[in-house]
Amino acid sequence: MSEQTASGLAEGLKPDQVLDATGLHCPLPLLKAKQALAGLAPGQLLEVSATDAGSWRDMAAFTELSDHVMEARVQRGDVYVFWIRKAGNTHS
Repeated sequence: MSEQTASGLAEGLKPDQVLDATGLHCPLPLLKAKQALAGLAPGQLLEVSATDAGSWRDMAAFTELSDHVMEARVQRGDVYVFWIRKAGNTHS
């Protein structure tokens, strides 16, 4: 997915919760994201902002190994932003 495509997708996403993990070093952004996801209902969307470069790889690996879905991710300067949808039934 190109940066432009990801940015376009991200603009249309409405997170249910926003997590600011900027300034935190590995593995804290991922751990905080896991904690936040645990508090969400299935199908809800978490937006995570992080400045740790390792979070780009960590968040992707986490979603690939779990049932959660990485809806989009973008890099804005030195900030990495991720949109992760909690696993589970999204139908009413």
